[in-house]
Amino acid sequence: MVWNIRLSFHKFLRKHSLNRSVLLYSQKDDLNVLRNFLHDKPAIILGIESSCDDTGCGIVDSTGIVLGEAIITQHLTHLNFGGIIPSFARDMHANNITKVCENALRFANIKLKDITAVATTVKPGLPLSLDVGTKFGKYLAKIGNKPFIPIHHMEAHALTARIKEKVEFPYLVLLVSGGHCLLAIVENVDKFYLLGTNIDNAPGEIFDKVARRLKLRNIPEFSTLNGGLAIEIAARKALDINQFSFYPVMTHNYDCNFSFAGLSSACVEHIKREEMKHNVTADRVIPSVYNLCAAFQLASIIHICQRTQRAMEFIEKKKLFPTDKQTLVVSGGVACNDFLAKALSILCRELGYNFVRTPPKLCTDNGIMIAWNGVERWVSNTGVVRDQNEIEKVCVDGNAPLGEDWTEKVKNENLKCKWVKITKELLLRT
Repeated sequence: MVWNIRLSFHKFLRKHSLNRSVLLYSQKDDLNVLRNFLHDKPAIILGIESSCDDTGCGIVDSTGIVLGEAIITQHLTHLNFGGIIPSFARDMHANNITKVCENALRFANIKLKDITAVATTVKPGLPLSLDVGTKFGKYLAKIGNKPFIPIHHMEAHALTARIKEKVEFPYLVLLVSGGHCLLAIVENVDKFYLLGTNIDNAPGEIFDKVARRLKLRNIPEFSTLNGGLAIEIAARKALDINQFSFYPVMTHNYDCNFSFAGLSSACVEHIKREEMKHNVTADRVIPSVYNLCAAFQLASIIHICQRTQRAMEFIEKKKLFPTDKQTLVVSGGVACNDFLAKALSILCRELGYNFVRTPPKLCTDNGIMIAWNGVERWVSNTGVVRDQNEIEKVCVDGNAPLGEDWTEKVKNENLKCKWVKITKELLLRT
């Protein structure tokens, strides 16, 4: 066995209120931290992700090579409850975290002593979930005498594309997921300027709610899919996307903030009218479900693109990017949507931006992105905690904002944009 860690430590479990087994590797770290920092050989960072309902571990070296990874998702469990129950998520994280980290190390064919530092998501997210990963990561740092790197979940998403592609600072990032929808300028590894964020529900959350209201789970093809993916696939089957209309969102708000609650309410009203029209009851699905999915998805995508366009025009007006090096990076779970990616690529082409889509596998929550953010911070010597007493003081933060808030700066520019047209024909064109 590559890594013999199946040992029990009751004192540690009682101290941290985790009634589950934990990882142990008793041998002291015999890697020279200073030599790694001076790049005599690549640093190896172990990343732990537990901010929501996925327990992930990734191992990445400072050259960008993914050495090992493992993840256990709770998706199907929470799908049965219609949403994430924080206490259930915490218990499943505690059950899974040993196995996940053990599997990642086995995959990498290394031991804890070979790890240079431990990076762990500490903010933002579900506090109960964050607490499991943070305490576990801190424990690994303690028993292995390793530096600890606290990670901001959204910063990790914003930087993940750089593991696969050379994306130079500064750049614009769109993070779109079940918990967030935001636009920010990434100046460097630890400097971000927030241009806009969701003022109500995030798009991934809205897609899940609409999918439940449409009863897509009652269609066998979609029974095990998350709401966003179900709607995307259903939209591909639409025969008449013009059957349903949605009013433009926030047309008189000259900022980069997002709002999806109105689109969700409008979609529910369409569903109610269709159910009455066709006498749809119980578990039956409205006959026009595919057309409605397509129309709702298109309206959401247009809203995202328009707010992104305003961010680009703000950057242009303030001369924040070199004109020959303008890049938009999109990441987060909803970035897996191919229609959204196509629409953003059209927008970038029209406005002279390079479009970079984080690989779909790395768009959703995972340990690799946390390890990579740890690498970025290790190489730049930013936010690395080496003192064990200081490591113990690291706490979780469920609602940590991203970077410096520039949303009012954008609003004060009062930018009125001539929108790049995003139509169904453009999205369906090969």
